[in-house]
Amino acid sequence: MTHRIVAASLLLLAVNAALPSHAAGISAIRSETVRFAKGATTAQIRGSIKGDASVDYRIDARAGQMLTVAMKTSNESAYFNINPPGSQMSMFVGSTTGTDATVMLPTDGTYVLRVYLMRNASRRNEMASYTLTVGVTGRALPPLPAAQDALIPGTKFHASGEVRCLPPFETKAQRCDAFVIRRGVDGTATVEVRGPNALRRRILFVAGVPVASDATEPLTHAREGDRTVVKLGTDERYEIPDPLVQGG
Repeated sequence: MTHRIVAASLLLLAVNAALPSHAAGISAIRSETVRFAKGATTAQIRGSIKGDASVDYRIDARAGQMLTVAMKTSNESAYFNINPPGSQMSMFVGSTTGTDATVMLPTDGTYVLRVYLMRNASRRNEMASYTLTVGVTGRALPPLPAAQDALIPGTKFHASGEVRCLPPFETKAQRCDAFVIRRGVDGTATVEVRGPNALRRRILFVAGVPVASDATEPLTHAREGDRTVVKLGTDERYEIPDPLVQGG
């Protein structure tokens, strides 16, 4: 029971930390797009925040690439989070993990790097100057073209189905909708599981093995028959059948 409470608390922190330090809607979040010079894979960003202000840096990247972020700041209460595309549930939370991040990206899209002050500092209207060194490196894993693996009409997905799942904040296993973007004929794919509370959990498989997700919790896996059981931490579980990933 204790470990379940701790895990739930960490997941709540991932959601809450994705929001600015003030109540939502009181102050706008400034947004900027990170641009890399031609031929470069890293960019350096300098900025400052004060009080309840926060800044979102939008980074376009692809599945299989590595996103690295290093932060230097004048205020020890300044941190950053990384949010996956279209989600407010952070995949990296600086206030619990630190000011350096290296993550493999499970899907294509715009990742959001959010810089903020912890509530204790924002309430005192403190200021933080910072420098971010952002890198996107490694080989992207492009989706198979529709001519090679037909898409579900009107979507980016090659197939869909239902999987047995234990989503975050839940205590009983259930059925979740699952969609797949296949990136090779060898079991390389992004599986997107959709569950309660607008959950969208993305898991990257390479050659049939899960290697990355958009969760803060560590990924482990095991084989059970024709399924790969993916665990994120101790309380989140997804049973992914081989045909969904590999097709055929």
